[in-house]
Amino acid sequence: MSTPVVTASALTRRFGSFTAVDDVTFTVSPGEVVGLLGANGAGKTTVIRMLLGLLAPSAGSVGLFGGPPARRARARMGYVPQNLGLYRDLTVAENLAFTADIYGVEVPALTSDLADHADTLVGDLALGAQRQAAFTVALAHHPEVLVLDEPTSGVDALSRSRLWDTIGEQAEAGVAVLVTTHYMEEAQECDRLLLMSSGRLVAQGTEADVIGGLQATRVRSDDWSATFTVLADAGLPVILSGTTIRVAATPPDQVAAVLSAHAVTADLDEVPGTIEERMLVLARDQAVP
Repeated sequence: MSTPVVTASALTRRFGSFTAVDDVTFTVSPGEVVGLLGANGAGKTTVIRMLLGLLAPSAGSVGLFGGPPARRARARMGYVPQNLGLYRDLTVAENLAFTADIYGVEVPALTSDLADHADTLVGDLALGAQRQAAFTVALAHHPEVLVLDEPTSGVDALSRSRLWDTIGEQAEAGVAVLVTTHYMEEAQECDRLLLMSSGRLVAQGTEADVIGGLQATRVRSDDWSATFTVLADAGLPVILSGTTIRVAATPPDQVAAVLSAHAVTADLDEVPGTIEERMLVLARDQAVP
């Protein structure tokens, strides 16, 4: 396997008495797409800010290309933040020219999708086009590491697919990619996953590794709305998928007992859990005093 170009070793960040990131260790290698998952407040963005050198660790260390995240190393990175990092009062072409000038590279050609918007102010673009422009700007200097913080948030399915095509193309070219996302289907696009909860790295590996042996009970009922309400009111970790209800980490006999107590009939069967359910169970367990 290639030598990692991004390393986090026992990475920790405290804000006063609050620990936002606690003893997190991982690597990212060239050509690898690593997904950083977790609920809001899990510590994902804080990790990214430390990797970028924007925030100093309270303990532990960050490595880029075998050294600290110094200016020269950071110049070899491309970054798309949640807020896109574009100047809304400049055109697409002006944003691209500005970035190219900073890095001392030629201004790259716009993609066919963006070429018609070259002279449009970024603030006047649809969100999907804004995110596409942010990708183009981040890739202008041909980075060796690409860090993406919720890069497809708020865009339609087609735009998400196109952006992930770009991510895949970069990885195939040998770029190391670290991406945070809250779309669980996008986790399947990653080579490896890192699952954070309350500042800690609680699981890592493939999708199967992260899910582990988690099972769920699938519930089918003619009155799915009432059934969902009964299970949710009982405090069970319940998710609605269409009109099918799933109860994570709860065996069918326990679900049946809750439904029977409320005279609700339903068909139950046990099925493998999902990453979303793994996160739901973690959130529930940590909410318990």
